[in-house]
Amino acid sequence: MLKYPCLIMDHDDTVVKSEATVNFPYFLEILPKFRPGASITLAQYVDGCCHLGFADMCRKWFGFTEADLEAEYLGWKEYIKTHVPDPFPGIREVLRRQKDEGGLICVVSHSCNQNITRDYSAHFGILPDDIYGWDLPEEKRKPSAYPLESIMEKYRLEPKDLLVVDDMKPAWEMAHKVGVPMAFAAWGRKDYPEIAAQMRELCDFSFDSPVELERFLFEQT
Repeated sequence: MLKYPCLIMDHDDTVVKSEATVNFPYFLEILPKFRPGASITLAQYVDGCCHLGFADMCRKWFGFTEADLEAEYLGWKEYIKTHVPDPFPGIREVLRRQKDEGGLICVVSHSCNQNITRDYSAHFGILPDDIYGWDLPEEKRKPSAYPLESIMEKYRLEPKDLLVVDDMKPAWEMAHKVGVPMAFAAWGRKDYPEIAAQMRELCDFSFDSPVELERFLFEQT
């Protein structure tokens, strides 16, 4: 019997190593086109996404309009067609075992359906059961509880049947609203000790590698 019938997986920097190799390089490339003279470091980008979320970071730090955000998003969707991030070692085993043992995998992410389905198909040979990503209206994306409430209603699950696996605070805010436990994907935040310390304090569980998560989920104690 599965410990958690439904895994709620983040995508960027939980399943694939995309922040430093895809998302930030794209943002660094387009930022001067939207705001000439503006700049940002990777550490600032990570901090902004963690504490504000990407959209609010763009609004508050760079004055992006809704039209700017839409244009940025459409450009990013083209960029990711030719920039495919690698998965974290060991995450394939977690996802395949969850599916092989009859469990659900639902992705709740600030990525879009297009690249999530591509990455799952290319790297793992499976597809998520559901995706709640950037394609949703902003008020329904995490940290909104909408994704978790929808998943529990659709599959007739209780909060204890779900486990959120994520590397950022918006996911904890989402999970906390409806009493769903969260595991901090610490392998995606090894270079950011302040964020890691905060997340370890907030979350129910913390794992330094996908291998540790796999043992927790599937090995009987």
